Amino acid sequence: MEQEIEIRSSKEALSRVKKNGTEVQYFLYPEFEVHTNKIPPGSIQDWHRHQQVEEVIAVTSGKISIETIENATLERAEVKQGDVLRVKNSIHRLVNRNRTSASFIVFRFVPQGVSQADIIKNDKCNCEEFVKKILGD
Repeated sequence: MEQEIEIRSSKEALSRVKKNGTEVQYFLYPEFEVHTNKIPPGSIQDWHRHQQVEEVIAVTSGKISIETIENATLERAEVKQGDVLRVKNSIHRLVNRNRTSASFIVFRFVPQGVSQADIIKNDKCNCEEFVKKILGD
């Protein structure tokens, strides 16, 4: 029987240090990927883009810049702890221009082109009464 909750420790992650010094822990799943990143001060990622994958990045500490090439022009935005950004198929890179490391979590997936908003908003089922019957008050 498949487990309903799967907990994976950092020891189970595929750990890598990129050439720019970014420490990455990859958690790979069949339908998506999650990885944690710690980017050191002064670090610059290589320019890249994804052909099918989208990334959602949640900054968990510090500040980073996202740089993109849009219409042959460099665009730059600073994001900080608590901010979330969605990266589609743009040419982009992340840069840490600060004196301290920054951390972020990347969620990678292949979008299907169909809105799942109704399912996401309405998927939660209240189980309070069921659990009370099992566990008591």
